[in-house]
Amino acid sequence: MNQRIYKIFLWLSLAFVLAFLSFWILGFDQVIGPFLILFFICLAIGVRVSEFFKSFSYTITIFAAVSLAMFYPQYFTEWGDFQLKLLIVPLLQVIMFGMGSQMSIKDFKGVIKMPTGVFVGIICQFTIMPLVGFGIASSFGFSPEVAAGIILIGSSPSGLASNVMSFIAKANLALSVTLTAVATLLAPIITPFLMQQLAGQFVPIDFWNMMLSIINMIILPIVAGLMFNAIAYGRESKKSIIGQAVAYLIIIVITNYILLSQTETALGGAINSLLTDAFWFLVLPILAGVLFFKLAKGRKEYLDQVLAFVSMAGIAIIIVIITAAGRNDLLQIGFLLILASLIHNMSGYGLGYGICKLLKMDEKSCRTIALEVGMQNGGLASGIAVSMNKIATVGLAPAVFGPLMNITGSSLATWWRGKPAGDVEKVRPGEVDDKVEV
Repeated sequence: MNQRIYKIFLWLSLAFVLAFLSFWILGFDQVIGPFLILFFICLAIGVRVSEFFKSFSYTITIFAAVSLAMFYPQYFTEWGDFQLKLLIVPLLQVIMFGMGSQMSIKDFKGVIKMPTGVFVGIICQFTIMPLVGFGIASSFGFSPEVAAGIILIGSSPSGLASNVMSFIAKANLALSVTLTAVATLLAPIITPFLMQQLAGQFVPIDFWNMMLSIINMIILPIVAGLMFNAIAYGRESKKSIIGQAVAYLIIIVITNYILLSQTETALGGAINSLLTDAFWFLVLPILAGVLFFKLAKGRKEYLDQVLAFVSMAGIAIIIVIITAAGRNDLLQIGFLLILASLIHNMSGYGLGYGICKLLKMDEKSCRTIALEVGMQNGGLASGIAVSMNKIATVGLAPAVFGPLMNITGSSLATWWRGKPAGDVEKVRPGEVDDKVEV
């Protein structure tokens, strides 16, 4: 029955794209928007008829959302006096909390178990992509702020999508999860440093402000997720939970100390910030974890589904807001940004894979590192653009690069899936399920 419905939507997508092209050729530009939007919506549903193409369904939905923002930007910039760009950071924090809730402190043992893979992956991640981004930004003739956005996406860590792609590609999933976690934790230092060194010649970069923004957007929400995970699923001992709570509290204290020492924040404001962070990122996750454990008895499948939906919806909303804010610039440089994105993305896959092969690493690890290097956390880059108050310019590259990375990543992962990758990866019971639900 589902297959029949999917085929109907495929035919509808064909009808809508023909209508779009017909009205566009005839010059009725004022009516083509709905047809293009409906084409992408129907296609996103219809491609699920094929096992090969259904992995593109979410990305096609993103294109529908982008089309909506391009044709009707006035609905996605502000509602009354409220600027919708203010939603980006909270949405990113929710997504990062979801990431943290899927992890435990045990996941970081991968650094010890696979030191070579982690070292090579991190070095490739934070050298290849920033330098390629700098080369593109310097040679394409973009405005300084758009150029800085390209360097920003290259200087960002890998995102959750790379874990899913590694699973599809039959790569080393444990290494992928570890690399994403380590790269994310290093981002507050490395990303501002790279931006200061490479993008500083295009736009002014405040190292400390960017570092604090990244900590606020990703580190503290991930800490909250880890704390929730430690309690909610009943897998950690009381000693481990107390140890983690103390460690996370120290992280929050250090963050607020940096805020006090590097900004003009008054002592009273710093104390208030410390108490607020402690509540939102430690006390509340503990209470939520206890409540979830009592009510759900540690079963996480329902929460996983909710968090996966929230994460996907959050990313779509972020891209729509950025697209609407930068619509006019996108109409002028959209094609060049797409070309820049493809060059940047393919360079990451090719160089990441090639370097691993030169180092004689196994095929699974080569695939994993290629995907980790080539796919960045576009949400984080968008959040940084918001903190710089340059969402309509610096934020354009993350908005364009994000959907295209999903297309190329899905294609590469699906192609690799049909190719031999060596022995089946041995994973602890439940580990794969825990990660691919993100």
